[in-house]
Amino acid sequence: MKTQILDAIEKKSLKKDIPHFEIGDIVDVKCRIKEGDKERIQTFSGTVIARRGRGINETFTVRRIVDEEGVERIFPLHSPNVVDIRPVRSGKSRRAKLYYLRERTGKSVRLAHRYGEHTVTE
Repeated sequence: MKTQILDAIEKKSLKKDIPHFEIGDIVDVKCRIKEGDKERIQTFSGTVIARRGRGINETFTVRRIVDEEGVERIFPLHSPNVVDIRPVRSGKSRRAKLYYLRERTGKSVRLAHRYGEHTVTE
């Protein structure tokens, strides 16, 4: 009974237009950032190394290399601060979590491309 009530309330906050992306995919995440009284949109692009949770609690971790330093951010999937998620390239992975990429640098960080999947060409 309690779970049904919580699920009904949660359902109102869930986003309906989430694109399909998997572990190993390269995504652009546009998130809303407030600085004082100003607000702007910042893009964080990188490889999805983990997804966890379900429903309103679902999160995904994106990793990228900046100035030879690894940077990871955990984004709540249904957060109103996450404006847009755009899959850029699909990567082939046989693991649920790609934490082994943390020890890699250079070209060894790249994953093989999964052909037949989404690729954005500009």
